[in-house]
Amino acid sequence: MGVLPDDAVASTKSLAAPVKSAVDKFQLLPAFLRDLVVVVDGFWMQVRGLVKQHIDSFNYFINHDIKKIMKANDLLVCRHDPTFYLRQLSYTNIEVGEPSVDVDFSIEKLTPHLCRLSDRTYAAPIKVDIEYTKGNQPNKNPEVKRGLVIGRMPIMLRSRRCVLSGKDEAELSKLGECPLDPGGYFVVKGTEKCLALNFCLPYNPMDKCCFYKP
Repeated sequence: MGVLPDDAVASTKSLAAPVKSAVDKFQLLPAFLRDLVVVVDGFWMQVRGLVKQHIDSFNYFINHDIKKIMKANDLLVCRHDPTFYLRQLSYTNIEVGEPSVDVDFSIEKLTPHLCRLSDRTYAAPIKVDIEYTKGNQPNKNPEVKRGLVIGRMPIMLRSRRCVLSGKDEAELSKLGECPLDPGGYFVVKGTEKCLALNFCLPYNPMDKCCFYKP
């Protein structure tokens, strides 16, 4: 049998060597697949721009609007005892926590992938600080409770309260998420749900026309 030349042996070793980086893997793709990857990446950027208003609106709600809602109900009267008043202590301490669930008296963090598999709702607790006193005891110091959970709210994926916020591709893969997923939706009882926006034109608009004679 003949002996292969040195350049042939070197080329054989280079072809058999494993691909190290993602750039080298991209070069191995045919030309039509490279164009497809570029088109898909451009489409993903467009989709990401379409859901941006959903994420920005949700972030504004948990940072500003939820405080206005609590401020509008700062005084509550008990129906059983009208002399018992409940009022808000501090509106700035109203906050939405991180997505979590109470399991056997312990708090465990939730991820969207876990909620999909276990048919759970990807939600977080709403915490608030309150003080309350009885109306017939005006001189008594009010009792204070901090971090009181008053409810739970579904968290939009890729929002500021989501565990996916600020994660890179490697971290998203570890959490079971696709790096190309733009977010902007909720996971309710294991099912992905989104808010559909409808654009409606105004009815009977008033138009003003000016006619000039020549």
